[in-house]
Amino acid sequence: MIHDKTLQIAVIGGDLRQAHLANLLARDGFYVSALCLEQDVYLGDDVKQGEDVQNVLSRSDVIVLPLPVTVDKKNINTPFSKQKLAVRDVLTYAKKDVLLLGGMPDPELRTKCEQMGLTMIDYLEREELAVLNAIPTAEGAIAIAMGERASTIYGSTCILTGYGRISKVLSRLLLNMGARVIIAARKPSDLAWIRINGCEGIHISKIKDYADQADILFNTVPAMILDEEILSCLSRDCLVIDLASKPGGVDFDMAKNLRIKTIWALSLPGKVAPISAGAMIKETITNILTERGIIY
Repeated sequence: MIHDKTLQIAVIGGDLRQAHLANLLARDGFYVSALCLEQDVYLGDDVKQGEDVQNVLSRSDVIVLPLPVTVDKKNINTPFSKQKLAVRDVLTYAKKDVLLLGGMPDPELRTKCEQMGLTMIDYLEREELAVLNAIPTAEGAIAIAMGERASTIYGSTCILTGYGRISKVLSRLLLNMGARVIIAARKPSDLAWIRINGCEGIHISKIKDYADQADILFNTVPAMILDEEILSCLSRDCLVIDLASKPGGVDFDMAKNLRIKTIWALSLPGKVAPISAGAMIKETITNILTERGIIY
């Protein structure tokens, strides 16, 4: 792949995934500037640092925002920086033909970009990244389960809700570790594939009938699946791990009242495998730039 070495990319804020992403892009020969990534992160010599924010943004052809872009809808998410950078300043300073790439931009930001004639792409919506992100999410979920329980995964009964990307990867790992895996899904086609892949498939409406068998319950559905009716059927030794994005799928207050240990494990790729996750984002961004004819 041939890269245009005059292409200027600004990588702004975020966690260790962003730092690794900046290093990888610079290693590929792009001119990379890093902003709001100056604390407790490693950036290679090829990554330009400490430059004026307005100057960097006004000359950048591509601006890579973090995942999530913002947590307060006002400022860019910058956990490894003392600086605060307002979202509105990024949009104001950016060139009109800039390509903005970010993870989970909120609807207000998307609307603002449209009003200003700026192109914003959510790289987390890309299928290749969603699939690849399932790997560190599944591995991280298993790591949590092993750290929180006094029993092995081997011989444990694990119930998974949903049969999306994460559940597909997680169920395979659990099977390979010797667990009994029960997956609750809605579609007949999913239930068929679940059985073919060596797991037990149940309709999601039947979770209550199997709940008392669970040693670990992994939720991947971002809707209220585990309510009082289900939670009250669980063994008090059962560990519940919610992998769903907000608003999650567990009645956390009820779980607390029932003294069922529940962990809402958000953003696992960035926490457990930032180097791998950064490489996955880099691959996705490269695909976007290639598809748009920016690199070839």
